[in-house]
Amino acid sequence: MLYRLLRPFLFSLDPETAHHLTLRSADAFAGLLGTRVVSKPARVMGIDFPNPIGLAAGLDKNAEHIDALSALGFGFIEVGTVTPRPQPGNPKPRIFRLPQANALINRFGFNNVGVDAFLANVARARWRGVLGINIGKNFDTPLEKAADDYVHCLAKVYSAATYVTINISSPNTKGLRGLQEKSVLENLLGRIASTREQLADKHGKRVPLALKVAPDLDETQIADIAAAVRASRIDAVIATNTSTSRDGVEGLAHGAEQGGLSGAPIRARATSVLGALSTALGGEVPLIGAGGILSGADAREKFAAGASLVQLYTGLVYRGPALVGECAEAAP
Repeated sequence: MLYRLLRPFLFSLDPETAHHLTLRSADAFAGLLGTRVVSKPARVMGIDFPNPIGLAAGLDKNAEHIDALSALGFGFIEVGTVTPRPQPGNPKPRIFRLPQANALINRFGFNNVGVDAFLANVARARWRGVLGINIGKNFDTPLEKAADDYVHCLAKVYSAATYVTINISSPNTKGLRGLQEKSVLENLLGRIASTREQLADKHGKRVPLALKVAPDLDETQIADIAAAVRASRIDAVIATNTSTSRDGVEGLAHGAEQGGLSGAPIRARATSVLGALSTALGGEVPLIGAGGILSGADAREKFAAGASLVQLYTGLVYRGPALVGECAEAAP
């Protein structure tokens, strides 16, 4: 109810301004939020989740608001994407609302404070729930050296993360999606998996790895990704990131902006990729569904397509925190 009253004011502001204002307000009033965490326990990747509804990466890029976000009822929180070195991201404006379609387009470009400052923020958080850390490469690191950035970040965040997500699917870092191609992906995941085994020996724990993929994949790419995930013993796949398609937003204000489309228009596309991955992986690797969840029914659709967990982002912009509990109640 409160969010519905505040939304017109927030939507009157520039989207990035509204984003930061909302997070700062959540920090200030975190102690009063106190949303009940719906109990729907799930065990995935060897991790016990209090419920299967998570916050997707991108909302809290720098891990600055973990305590406030944990009060909204999530079963897990994913922060990042973080890169080895700080970077400003793309020029502003870089996020656009399309309210007629319950959608966003963003072209942030992995803006973040860098892994060292990021980890200092994580260390300050009091919350001790399931924390995913999403890692990527710096914009100026050539693709042939991308693995260096991923293993650097993996080593840095390993002891702080409950699981680590390998983000190779943002459309806003030039060439990044090239890492999804068969031979490149096999080499990348092989290097990351080898590093994980060394870190597991060093730290005495095996931190699960998730791979985040795009919704703009064809059948061959899905089959190649499934094979690479199996071969590298990746623990989960997140389906999906934002889309380069503009289906469903043609002719709308900002509908032709460059960047990744999220929200209701990509729901069917993301669920289709999720279902195809479920078939290709044959239940051997758990899936995390994301993309276009704006209701409990949308979450239920992801579970039916093969997801063990789901993640929210754009739906929170349009529905507010009530969406978390609604989706948790809809979980099997």
